[in-house]
Amino acid sequence: MTKAEKVAFVIDTLENIYPEVPIPLDHKDPYTLLIAVLLSAQCTDVRVNQITPLLFAKADNPYDMIKMTQEEIKEIIRPCGLSPMKSKGIYELSHILIEKHNGEVPASFPDLEELPAVGHKTASVVMSQAFNIPAFPVDTHIHRLMYRWGFSNGSTVQQTEKDAKRLFPKEKWNKLHLQIIWYGREYCQARGWKLENDVITQTVGRKSVIKEYLQNQKK
Repeated sequence: MTKAEKVAFVIDTLENIYPEVPIPLDHKDPYTLLIAVLLSAQCTDVRVNQITPLLFAKADNPYDMIKMTQEEIKEIIRPCGLSPMKSKGIYELSHILIEKHNGEVPASFPDLEELPAVGHKTASVVMSQAFNIPAFPVDTHIHRLMYRWGFSNGSTVQQTEKDAKRLFPKEKWNKLHLQIIWYGREYCQARGWKLENDVITQTVGRKSVIKEYLQNQKK
């Protein structure tokens, strides 16, 4: 198969498996999505979805958030890990949203990436999922699958993002990155992965990855 044929196979297969694709983090608007994505750093989406209702019951907008102290925010979000850094980021970015953006989350990469505790990946998720602006956020699942499928060399997430944007049509980015995440969770996991259940890697996978998998199965 040519690279183009492999890309087309991946797109078609994911579309068949996930014609509708849910957003993993529960939210109701751009602000609650921004906070949820920030909390998801080094934390599972399941855990974030357990904690955000507790936080948003007290503050689901920047005006209410700054009425809380950083310590109060930290206590609520502690189960998500990195709570000192995350609570500081949430408190400070809420102030900035009020002071610079009339309390609204800006639909701009530069403005989002200027906010405390908001990196490029977080900004990409918000642009894609809150504003439907084409972006390709790369999480651990996408980084792993792009390497296993031979679409990227796996050196950095920045390189993986560049490769994904080069290979996949821009109009598909927003849905496709979510489809790849769900596929990675269900069929192409980091641990406990079973190649026989993973039709995409079976079909387009990097030869060295498949060879290593088969060798490990013989041990």
